[in-house]
Amino acid sequence: MAISSSIDTRAAGVPPLGVPGLVALLALAVGTIALGLNYGPAQGALFLIGGALGISLYHAAFGFTSAWRVFIAEGRGRGLRVQMILLALAVILFFPVLSGGTLFGHEVKGSVSPAGTGVLVGALIFGIGMQLGGGCASGTLFTAGGGNARMLVTLFFFIVGSVLGTVNFTWWTSLPSLPPISFVQSFGAIGGILFSLVIFAAIAALTVLVEKKRHGVLEAEPASSRQGVSRLLRGPWPLVFGAVALALLNFATLAIAGRPWGITSAFALWGAKGAQLIGIDPTAWPYWQQAGNAKALAGSVFADVTLVMDFGIIAGAMLAAALAGKFAPSLNIPLRSVLAAVVGGLLLGYGARIAYGCNIGAYFSGIASGSLHGYLWAFAAFFGNVIGVKLRPWFFLERRSPRLVDG
Repeated sequence: MAISSSIDTRAAGVPPLGVPGLVALLALAVGTIALGLNYGPAQGALFLIGGALGISLYHAAFGFTSAWRVFIAEGRGRGLRVQMILLALAVILFFPVLSGGTLFGHEVKGSVSPAGTGVLVGALIFGIGMQLGGGCASGTLFTAGGGNARMLVTLFFFIVGSVLGTVNFTWWTSLPSLPPISFVQSFGAIGGILFSLVIFAAIAALTVLVEKKRHGVLEAEPASSRQGVSRLLRGPWPLVFGAVALALLNFATLAIAGRPWGITSAFALWGAKGAQLIGIDPTAWPYWQQAGNAKALAGSVFADVTLVMDFGIIAGAMLAAALAGKFAPSLNIPLRSVLAAVVGGLLLGYGARIAYGCNIGAYFSGIASGSLHGYLWAFAAFFGNVIGVKLRPWFFLERRSPRLVDG
């Protein structure tokens, strides 16, 4: 009877949460309330937005790494085209607000950083790490939260690499670089939007040409056995739906936090606090002597916006995996895959720190802010992914298809 009831429940589209799902749901509910009471309503809301980002990333399987790999290895560009939709929505939402400087009466600033040597080298390293580690910054969080045990290895060494990147961060910033350049300031909101949309359209058109030349037709969205409310709760979501959700949630982050979504600065903070626990003093490094970083290191992890949102992403992905009935961690990981996770994680962490961000902070939020460094990051990271794709067969023993479940 128990088996029959379970089957009936699944057939009816009711999501069976199980213990992992209940734990994640409880963490999101209690965390939102506790953070709101102790650190202010904005912090609680940002934790909840992180949870929504985790759900969106997991249910849409929105992977930056896999999309780039499939285009490089197979010439399939559907994932890249959806990324262009994501960026287009973001600039349309962001540019008018950033041009005005305020939103709902609060000051807002974009993620605009210098564009130079550190960005080029860091993004190239990060791109290699994406393919070896099996995910980007957002991909590592949502797949780890979704129960991928290998990604916990990547995440750990991502954090280690992030801390190492802070050791000589100031040396990288001293290398030749252009000052922070914003298309919003250079062209205005409307001019910046039009300029950006032309770039996105050109990239999308290029993927169409490549895919049609190689395959004759464009890849279609896979069909889903679920529809309606069941698909909304349990997934999988259409990839475009995920792009819309991420753009809107990033804009919500801008509205509440006063700046766009970021991920990896929290990894450096998390790692620095861990270093203190084992007797290493990161305050001796110039990076942690900067006012904002020093304050974050001295304060609670729950006071840091980025770290709180990262926790939310993990909890949200865990809830999504439970709703989808796919939360089933396994420790049966091949040794070469573990080695790739270690090397990839270190490259991801170090590269993100010296490049002023990752695929979210530099690529997504940087371009959404009109920052030249976001485009420079994307250019260098793409070539890093090309190198990473060529290295993958040694680690993963791939033959024909490069499609693996990752971020």
